[in-house]
Amino acid sequence: MMYNPQLDTFLCVVEAGSFSKAAEQLYISAPAVIKQINSLEASLGMKLFDRTHRGLVVTEAGQSIYNDAKYIIGYCKESVQRAKEAMQVSDDVIRVGISPMTPPQVFVDLWPQIQNLYPDIKFKLITFENTLENAREILANLGQNIDVVAGIFDETMLKLRGCDGTEISREPFCVAVSIHHRLAEKKKITLDDLAGENFMLMQRGWSYYGDRLRDDMIRNHPEINIVDFDLYNVEAFNWCENENKNEVLLAFKSWESVHPLIKIIPVEWDYTMPFGILHSKTPSDKVKRLIKAIRQIK
Repeated sequence: MMYNPQLDTFLCVVEAGSFSKAAEQLYISAPAVIKQINSLEASLGMKLFDRTHRGLVVTEAGQSIYNDAKYIIGYCKESVQRAKEAMQVSDDVIRVGISPMTPPQVFVDLWPQIQNLYPDIKFKLITFENTLENAREILANLGQNIDVVAGIFDETMLKLRGCDGTEISREPFCVAVSIHHRLAEKKKITLDDLAGENFMLMQRGWSYYGDRLRDDMIRNHPEINIVDFDLYNVEAFNWCENENKNEVLLAFKSWESVHPLIKIIPVEWDYTMPFGILHSKTPSDKVKRLIKAIRQIK
């Protein structure tokens, strides 16, 4: 996995805000930094910065390169670390991917019972960021760098992501609102309460159960305005909490810790979704033991 090392310098300049500050952080001269940026712009055939009398301003092209380069460089560095760790991973260690949307609490809760059944099984937590790229890559390649992820799923999502799942429980659909929202004081919400609200739903095709709820609302509750979004991550919660948006987000109780200014409230409906562990369609022996333990505990 190779990338242009000038991208490291570019990232540093963007984050430092000037050539001179970046030079200090990189322990090289400012002219050397400028030369690298000029060379990078020439090789890419695009302008990354506007040089103004008030300082550097990142262009739209530069911002796009910055976002992608940060991901690519981070991934390359992490891949080397993962390779080193893979050489040291025991056959009994299950690598659990965790993120705000996929918390490890289920393993904490089940750990004593799992250990009674299989005392040699151990867990190692590996954090990852919720991005569209990670959702595709990690779930499609479970068993390589991450063995399992705990979260919600259904057959539609499993097919979309190219993995398999073992159900532990059924989780009711709830809603997330800002603590300043008019509904935040309620202990339970009705569909009538949602009249006139902007209701954030993952785009159609992500989940069978989500699409059923969407169709029900379109057919029976047109007074609720559905707003599509692409991915459950912290940004979705930020959008929901934003005082200028103040929207309602479809969510689950296990996501209570995602955002400190968001409250998750149950709703008077019968919509639920499976919750459990996501794993490869061809799980390793250690993951098979975990699956067997979960089924015995259930």
